Amino acid sequence: MTLGIVLPAAGASSRMRGRDKLLEEVDGVPLLLRQTRRALNLGLPVLVTLPAGSGARAASLGAAGTGLETRPVADAVAGISASLRVAAHWAMERDLAGLMIVLPDMPDLTSGDMRAVAAVHAHHPRDVIRATDEDGQFGHPTLLPARLLPALVTLSGDTGAREVIAREKIRPCPLGGTRATMDLDTPEAWANWRAARD
Repeated sequence: MTLGIVLPAAGASSRMRGRDKLLEEVDGVPLLLRQTRRALNLGLPVLVTLPAGSGARAASLGAAGTGLETRPVADAVAGISASLRVAAHWAMERDLAGLMIVLPDMPDLTSGDMRAVAAVHAHHPRDVIRATDEDGQFGHPTLLPARLLPALVTLSGDTGAREVIAREKIRPCPLGGTRATMDLDTPEAWANWRAARD
């Protein structure tokens, strides 16, 4: 059995004041394409969930490469839970050993970070694994074992998998710096992040 990776990309970028954070260019390509390629580097099945009728985001993935599947999320306005429900069905259809959730608006996450989370799963296949930053704060990627996938199908709201893992013992996977917790949701966050890279 193998793992799968989902990048939930059906959100509305509501805090970006008209800009689409997933189409912001980083290293010359849209962020969504960049992070999808990083996920594909692991050689695992990768799913990107998209809002229904999202031509621009779907088009940005045209150069992603093989191993990628996209699925529309009809009720994307319900929040990230809608994407996770779609992803859980996808993972169960493939009898995957687990599902790694990689938020695509976290540009500092690398393929190596995803591999590190997958490596922890290899030794602890029934545990929930969450990446942490250098201060020990939980972030992403988050990896759920197959036994929790049916619970993902029942999710609602915009709190992600929090209610599914609330009663689980979490096994941390430390990553350096703030890579596990740095997400870019506002124009100001983007400006600060770009300034720090220069």
